[in-house]
Amino acid sequence: MKPKQLLSILFGCLLMLNARAQNEIYRLRWGMDVPIASVGVGTTITSFVLQKHKQPLTETEVIGLNISDINRFDRSATHQYSKGAKYASDVLMFGAMASPSLMLIDKNFRADWKTVLPITIESYALTMGITGLTKELVKRKRPYVYNPDVPMDKKLEKDATSSFFSGHTSLTATSCFLTAKLYADYHPDSRWKPLVWTSAAIVPALTGLLRYKAGKHFWTDILTGYAVGATVGLLVPVIHKARN
Repeated sequence: MKPKQLLSILFGCLLMLNARAQNEIYRLRWGMDVPIASVGVGTTITSFVLQKHKQPLTETEVIGLNISDINRFDRSATHQYSKGAKYASDVLMFGAMASPSLMLIDKNFRADWKTVLPITIESYALTMGITGLTKELVKRKRPYVYNPDVPMDKKLEKDATSSFFSGHTSLTATSCFLTAKLYADYHPDSRWKPLVWTSAAIVPALTGLLRYKAGKHFWTDILTGYAVGATVGLLVPVIHKARN
């Protein structure tokens, strides 16, 4: 999603701030939502600008890399490069990002969509912004850059220095934990809650594993992405809980 599109959608949703959920599970507030939206959109736009002006690695720099410079915990990722795993991780991420829409099956949730939609967009904007900005500031080389079996032209792309931290994992974690939190708050007595929370924990972990197998990320990239995404997915709805 382009920054301008994200900006239009997010602030369009914020125009609904006067709406009230019928049973007041969540509540929007200008003083809280505008700053959150601004941070999400601001960091996302900044990351796009930095990425546009980023210089890719040179062939000389790639040739001079040494796998022994990578910590032992992460080193095994340099031997991974599966295109199938990459495509599978794409499917999981985009599928997870659509998961909050499953809540529309519930009539109470449908009635509150004017409140929940901005919360969802804010969560995604924050995760995209934090992840993207961190990638462009850190400029960590992806594991496949160290892999001699990967074509040189692949290593010379701008994206080759966007390893830290995993965006697929962070966005999937945000989507899954946000959906689980929404479900738990709308159905506090549901017997399905353990399954929902378990699924929320497993799907981003599987996404991270696929990114590792694809040679896209080190384990530390994945663990950080998981932590950031899960935190945003849980924290944003928590701070929007209605206080009766």
